[in-house]
Formats: sequence, C-alpha cells, structure tokens
Amino acid sequence: MSLVLAFLIPVALGAALGFAGGVFGIGGGIIAIPVLTGLFGMDQKLAQGTALVMMVPNLAIALWRYSQRQPLPRLRTALLVLCAVTATALLAHYASNLASAQLRRYFGAFLLWLALHSLWQMRAGRGRWQLALPEKLIPLVGLIGGSCQGLISIGGGMIVPPILVGFFRQSQALAQGYALALVTPSSAVALFTFSQAGLVDWQTGVLLAAGGALTVSLGVRLAHRLPERRLRAAFSLMLLATGGWMIVHG
Repeated sequence: MSLVLAFLIPVALGAALGFAGGVFGIGGGIIAIPVLTGLFGMDQKLAQGTALVMMVPNLAIALWRYSQRQPLPRLRTALLVLCAVTATALLAHYASNLASAQLRRYFGAFLLWLALHSLWQMRAGRGRWQLALPEKLIPLVGLIGGSCQGLISIGGGMIVPPILVGFFRQSQALAQGYALALVTPSSAVALFTFSQAGLVDWQTGVLLAAGGALTVSLGVRLAHRLPERRLRAAFSLMLLATGGWMIVHG
C-alpha cells in the first residue's frame, strides 16, 4: 500500500499542479517548487531540478502546437534562442553552486516583483511604452529570459512577452511564440545542468509530469472562461503568497 501511495501522491500532485499551471499559464513550475520544498522536504535546488522534469515535455508539446498556428521568423528566433541558452547555461551553473537559502530568496523576490508589477498595472491601466525599440535587438531579450530561466528555473516565459509587447510593439500572439521558443530549450539546458550536478529526483519528476499532462488542458479551458481581471488578480495573489513564503522560510 505504501508503494502505491508513493506513486499515486506525486501523480495526483502533478495533476493538481498541471491544472493550476494551465489556469495561470505558467506550466506549474512556480507552484511546484515551493510545494516540493514544503511537502516533500526537498532542498531548493533539488526542487528546481525536479520541477524542470515536469516542465520540459509540456513546453515542447506547447511549442510544437503553437508553431503550427504562429510561424516565427527563423533567423531572429534562432538568435533569440542562442542568447537564451547561453545565459541559461551560465546562470544555471551559478545557481547550482549557491546556498539553498540564498536561492530561495532570489526566487521569492522574483515572485514578489511579478505580483506587485501585475497589481500596479491593474490599478494604473494598461499603458504602453511609447518608444519602440528596433526589432533587430529582439534576440538580446533572450539574455534576460535565459538568465531568469537559469537562475530560478522559471520566469523566462513570463518576463519575455511583456518586454516584447511593451518595448518592441510586437503582437501578443507573436510575443508568446517567441517566449515558448526561448523557454523550451532553456529549460532543457537548465534540466541538463541540474541533472549533471545530481540535483534531480527523476522518479518524482516523471510522476509529476505524467499527472500534469492529464490536466493542463482542463486548466487552460477554465482560464478562458474566467474574466480576465479576476484571473489576473488571482495570479497576482498566488505570486504574493508564494514569494512571501519562500522569503520567510529562506
């Protein structure tokens, strides 16, 4: 019975995380890492590596499906990915050598920043940066997204679309395509780096991935039915709670 529970609990948890990730459009990584540290008692670095096992296949499928509907400029996308992968590899190596408490505070601070930024936008309204940066600089955005991905294993997919829409005046659909192209290989590089350092619980990660694959679509369906303002408010509150918990327990 205990062996069955050892398999069922991660699958059920993965299903819950996949559903939440679908609702919030975050792939489940933001929620998975604090859950793995709090519920499974994992070290912060081990939790990040294990969460990547769940994220990488889901991101790959999403990129494949997305590219069928939203083709991306090949050369610019390749340069964006190259910048992102380089930054991810360097920062993932740096993160794997950090003290866990310090990494938890990095992670929590990043979540708090995202939450406050989102709440401020809801209060101030959706303004746009008036100066449009030249599109040839878009690949450099990969350095920002890749750095977030390498340091905290998540973040690239959330931080890249606002930059592309606000500073480069790209459409939201195209910006999300760029983000998927950036995050998928960056996550794979981060997973490889954490794996090489022995910071991945493969059994738990695979079970989480299996559970998440069953429920992501349901979460996405619910997200499209919720009013946008309510969804954004829930997302911000989730980030505030998670970020605060990580900093306090760092």
